[in-house]
Amino acid sequence: MADFSFSSLRPETIIDGLEAAGFSVASGLLALNSYENRVYQFHDDDMVKYVTKFYRPNRWSLAQIQEEHDFALELEAQELPMVAPLVKDGQSIFTHQGFTFAVFPCRGGRIFEVDNLDQLEWMGRFVGRIHAVASTKPFVCRPEISTEESLIQAREIIANGNMVSSGLHLPFFTVLDQVIDIAISQYKPTKKIRLHGDCHAGNILWTDAGPHFVDLDDCRTGPAIQDLWMMLSGDRQNRLLQLDTLLMGYEEFFSFEHNELTLIESLRSMRLINYMAWLTKRWQDPAFPRNFPWFNTEKYWEQQILMLKEQHAILQEPSLSLNLGN
Repeated sequence: MADFSFSSLRPETIIDGLEAAGFSVASGLLALNSYENRVYQFHDDDMVKYVTKFYRPNRWSLAQIQEEHDFALELEAQELPMVAPLVKDGQSIFTHQGFTFAVFPCRGGRIFEVDNLDQLEWMGRFVGRIHAVASTKPFVCRPEISTEESLIQAREIIANGNMVSSGLHLPFFTVLDQVIDIAISQYKPTKKIRLHGDCHAGNILWTDAGPHFVDLDDCRTGPAIQDLWMMLSGDRQNRLLQLDTLLMGYEEFFSFEHNELTLIESLRSMRLINYMAWLTKRWQDPAFPRNFPWFNTEKYWEQQILMLKEQHAILQEPSLSLNLGN
């Protein structure tokens, strides 16, 4: 089995790698909130702040990471506020002692307020501009959002992880399979483009100048609605208002396929199930038991059964629609 861990990543390894790539490290390394990769802030001799991301080994190929970087640089070149990797001597990917890493300018900001309609309209324009650029050519190496990976393979990871207690095994996998079956039947995208892929509030920072994205680690191919639905929250009427506001800004720059609204709940199901699989798959990484102590408990799996039952019911409701009658 490939080693996906950071067991041999030491502070001196990180600093040596950065300095070998031409970055001076005059400060210590400040660990930032990231579980899939290892991310650190530092400053150089001139007090300029940077962020370095050490990629989880064997998760992405070098070609897939390069596509992430190229996409970010392409968006930055179009004057979109995307924090792109720094390029030295024509390269943005660096390697040291088996680890792959990149360095980014440090950009701060406030968390995006998902219930702020003014910010939502701004985000709609922002994502519309991104998609206008993203639609001009495809990814070659990055994966596509698929039910095979996010539902079928995710179920297999959960089942093989043996973390669901025997007493909950039958009710959990019964409702899980029901959700998977409906989500597979509903996920029928007709148009696919390059996407941010993980467009939630934590990846969007806000300043007085507006929003900017800080992470394209999960960029992939899929339907445009994937980069919009995670900004919707609250009850149905609130989500309709938020959706209308988002699309008001979005359609200034890119045409939205309204039939994609039928994909929202299947995409949500994929995200919910894939999250359980992700925790299961990464549980051997010491950072996960330390940061997710509630996982792998009886109470956690009981909550997942309830959540899946709710999602099963939602999947059978009419999808969101901006037509009369909603």
